[in-house]
Amino acid sequence: MSKSGLFAHFRSKEQLQLEVLRAASDRFITKVLAPALRAPRGEPRLRALFENWTVWDRDEFPGGCVFQAAAAELDDQPGPVRDYLVETQRDLQDSIAQIARAGIESRKFRSDLDPDQLAFDFMGILLGFHRASRLLRDEGAERRARRAFDDLLARARA
Repeated sequence: MSKSGLFAHFRSKEQLQLEVLRAASDRFITKVLAPALRAPRGEPRLRALFENWTVWDRDEFPGGCVFQAAAAELDDQPGPVRDYLVETQRDLQDSIAQIARAGIESRKFRSDLDPDQLAFDFMGILLGFHRASRLLRDEGAERRARRAFDDLLARARA
C-alpha cells in the first residue's frame, strides 16, 4: 500500500498511530500479560510477567518497542494518541500492582508491601533494561535487569 493509500485508509496520521498502538497493546496482552496471569499468585506470576516481557522486548519488535518510541514522541504532546498511550500504560502499571496485591492476599508477599511501589520499581527495571539493551547495546543489560528483579522479589517475599 502506498503512503497516500495508507493515509486514505486511516484518514489521518493520528488514526494510524492509534491503530498501531491498539494492535501492539492487544499483542502485548496476548503474549506477555495473559500468560503471566495464568501462573500461580505471588512470585511465579511476577516472574512470568518479567520473563515474558524480556522476551517481548528482545524479540517482538526488531526495531524497538513501539510503546517506548511512542512515549518518547508523545510525552508532551496532548491529544488522543497520547491519551490512549497513557491509559494503556496506567492500566499496565495497575495490573502489576494487582499482581502484587494478589501475592499479599495469598501470603506470598509481605503484608506491608506497597503494591504501587513494587509496580513502579518493576517498570523501572524493565525500562532500564530496554534502554541499556536497545540504545546502549549493553551486553550485560539482561543480567543486570535480572539481578535487579531478583532483589525486588527478595524485598517482596513474605
